[in-house]
Amino acid sequence: MPPAAPRASAPSSRRARRGLSLPVAICLSTAAAPAFAFDPFEIQVYDGATNQAGEASLELHANYHHAPSQPAGPGPELPTHKQAHFTLEPALGLTPYWEVGAYVQVAARFDDTLYWAGGKLRSKLVTPEGWDPHWTLGINYEIGAVPRYFDADRYGAEIRPILAYEARFVKLALNPNVEVGFAGEGLRAGPELTPAAAAYLRIPDVAEIGVEYYASLGPVKHVPRLAQQEHYLFGAGNLLALAGWELNAGVGAGLTDGSTDLIAKLIVGHSLGRLWGRDRGHVASGSPARGTARR
Repeated sequence: MPPAAPRASAPSSRRARRGLSLPVAICLSTAAAPAFAFDPFEIQVYDGATNQAGEASLELHANYHHAPSQPAGPGPELPTHKQAHFTLEPALGLTPYWEVGAYVQVAARFDDTLYWAGGKLRSKLVTPEGWDPHWTLGINYEIGAVPRYFDADRYGAEIRPILAYEARFVKLALNPNVEVGFAGEGLRAGPELTPAAAAYLRIPDVAEIGVEYYASLGPVKHVPRLAQQEHYLFGAGNLLALAGWELNAGVGAGLTDGSTDLIAKLIVGHSLGRLWGRDRGHVASGSPARGTARR
C-alpha cells in the first residue's frame, strides 16, 4: 500500500507529489495488491430501461471501498483499501430500443491522490416498449481500456444480458454477465462469469426498497472454490418521486474471504432533454418513464 506523501504548501508541489506517487504506488502494490475481478466503477443492475429516441442523459456513479482485511495478491492492481471510484456516464437514445453510452472513470485514494482509470463504450438493445406489459429483455455490450493499476489485462469487454420484470409493487432484474479479456491473463483464462441481480418492493411513484447481488465467479473453464470468489449483498433503494431524475443508494458487504469487506455506493442521474423527436407521452409527476436516466 503506498504511504501518504507529506503535505505540499504550493500547487506545483502538490502536482509533483501526485506525479511521483503513482509509480511509487504501483511498485509497492505489485507485491501486495489483490486482483479485482469485480468491477468497482459500475455497481449497478440493469433493468432494461432506455432513453427515448433523441434523449440524452448523464449519470454519476460514486462508491467507496473499505477493505482493511482483504487478502494480499500478486498485483499490479492498486489495493482497494479506502479507495473511492467515480464514473461519469453520458448516454443517448438512438431509437426507442437502442441506447449508446460511455464511461469516464477516475479513482481517489486515502493518500489524497487522484488516478485516471480509463474509459468504456457501450451499446444497449432492449425489447420495444409495449412488447409485454411486465417483462423486458435486452443485452448490453461494453468495450473498454483501463490502466494496469486497475486491471492488469487493460483491454476487455462485457456482455450483459438483461431480464427484468416490473409490476405495481415489485421489480426484479437479472444480469448474467460475461466478461472477456483481450490481453494478458484474462485472455488466457477465457470468459469470466460476473452475474448481478436485484429484487425491489415498490411504493408506487415514491421509492423502491430491496436488495442487490453482485458476484465474480471466475473463469468459465476453471471456476475457483467458493472462498476465492467474490459475492456481495447490498441493501439498496431507488427514489422515484422526481420525474426525470435517478437516485440509487446502497451499502453492501462481501460474503466470502475473496470479497471486499464494505462498500457504499451512490448513483445520481438526470435526463438532459431531447436532441430530436418528440416525447413518447406525458410523464406523470413523480413517476419517471422508461426513458429517464434510470437503468
